[in-house]
Amino acid sequence: MNDNSRTSPFLPKPTLKGALTTLEPATLDHLPDLAEAVSDPEVDRLTGTHATFTTGQLEKWYGSRADQDDRADFAIVDNETGRAVGETVLNGWDEDNRSASFRTFIGAKGRGRGLGTEATALTVDYGFRTIGLNRIGLEVYAFNPRAIHVYEKVGFVREGVLRQALRWEGEWVDAIVMSVLSEAWTARVTDMGS
Repeated sequence: MNDNSRTSPFLPKPTLKGALTTLEPATLDHLPDLAEAVSDPEVDRLTGTHATFTTGQLEKWYGSRADQDDRADFAIVDNETGRAVGETVLNGWDEDNRSASFRTFIGAKGRGRGLGTEATALTVDYGFRTIGLNRIGLEVYAFNPRAIHVYEKVGFVREGVLRQALRWEGEWVDAIVMSVLSEAWTARVTDMGS
């Protein structure tokens, strides 16, 4: 959008703190760690990424994230090590319908310790409480049951399937469409006592 005549709820970019992770606005400071995470073949497979990225492309990308007024790109910083292990993103903002899309990736150094679950929950909470979204949607590939479990644990509900949405190593893979709504999130947070 980048229309300076209006105020964006995505600016300024906050830092979100959890017990396991801190979500910081993604910048060039995170580039070495995020470049390492992006180079993980498992990240490529789970996100369906066929492209490879040069250092210059990553520098341009992470150097421009703070200026975006229609999205939030967070580096997931492991509180234990102080290193970025992945990212979460709210993008595809539809201001009129108060909706956005969610995506994430976690490199090898961040897997299996609950970092992704907490980072997802922090991002969703930010989307509802700060941005004022009503709906956050995502697509996840069927060969990623760990992510599906995380999304369901956080409160996402399956809505449907995009059949054969990805061709990976000669095989067709379905994408599962999921979403979480503000009213369900608010009820969930209230039940948890937050």
